[in-house]
Amino acid sequence: MVLSTYFLARLSRLSRDMRNGTTITEFILLGFPDIQGLQIPLFIVIFFIYILTLLGNGLIIVIVWAEPRLQIPMYFFLCNLSFLETWYTTTVIPKLLETFVVARATISIPCCLLQSFFHFFLGTTEFFILTIMSFDRYLAICKPLRYPTIMTSNLCLQLALSSWMVGFTIVFCQMLLLIQLPFCGNNVINHFYCDVGPILKAACVDTSILELLGLLVTILVIPGSLLFTVISYIYILSTILQIPSATGRQKTFSTCASHLMVVSLLYGAVLFMYLRPTTHSSFKINKVVSVLNTILTPLLNPFIYTIRNKEVKAALRKTMTCPKTHHPE
Repeated sequence: MVLSTYFLARLSRLSRDMRNGTTITEFILLGFPDIQGLQIPLFIVIFFIYILTLLGNGLIIVIVWAEPRLQIPMYFFLCNLSFLETWYTTTVIPKLLETFVVARATISIPCCLLQSFFHFFLGTTEFFILTIMSFDRYLAICKPLRYPTIMTSNLCLQLALSSWMVGFTIVFCQMLLLIQLPFCGNNVINHFYCDVGPILKAACVDTSILELLGLLVTILVIPGSLLFTVISYIYILSTILQIPSATGRQKTFSTCASHLMVVSLLYGAVLFMYLRPTTHSSFKINKVVSVLNTILTPLLNPFIYTIRNKEVKAALRKTMTCPKTHHPE
């Protein structure tokens, strides 16, 4: 609470400084300027996807909360992921929709910094949540006898809270440095949300330290969490291959198949964006991939976990089916 109050106070002070000086007071989000004539259809499609995302992830949370059989570690972490995905899309999609219907989508610098903070805070936390889910699957499959005593409710809560707190702290510390910067450069952001790169380019001072810090954090979070997940799945696949029956192997693998699909989608999109050489055309492609990562991945998560999981499907049918009322004859 103290950190959040300080953060908001600094944003207010930054806003006052900009009104009293010659620095820029807002950014212009270009969105997708090359899609003339398609704005309204894209607005309708993305708005529909956004509503489905909110409903799908909200339904997952309701089902797990309402069904006692699903109140186990795997679904507890799934609820965290669904809650996170709901707000992750909400930080970006409304402003993206605005770029389709207004000629000049602007955002004040304090709001831009807040959007950037929540976008990267939730995105960073998502990597940690998925890593913890892979650890949970490792314990369940490779250490089945010890799993109930290791993955207790207290440990689940501690792991989830740690993910949120570490994600918050990592991004908040960088944002504390970012909000100290004066902005007087080009205020046009060639993106549909406030990405850190264009914000740094608009600063009036040297930002090489911040750029280096951001690179180090990216290396720590993305490859670090991916390495932990890969190691977990190496042990998981090794254990599955030792199961003698094909039915047993298939049944065991089905418990982690949904998570593996979500991990593949997320890391595949991120690695595609960051490992390609930076050119003008590749930046346009990266914006499209960013849309897919921001919109489609949160949308697909509920469907992946529902379609691939018999327990969730059974709980969904139970939740959606109204009990019959018996009237006395």
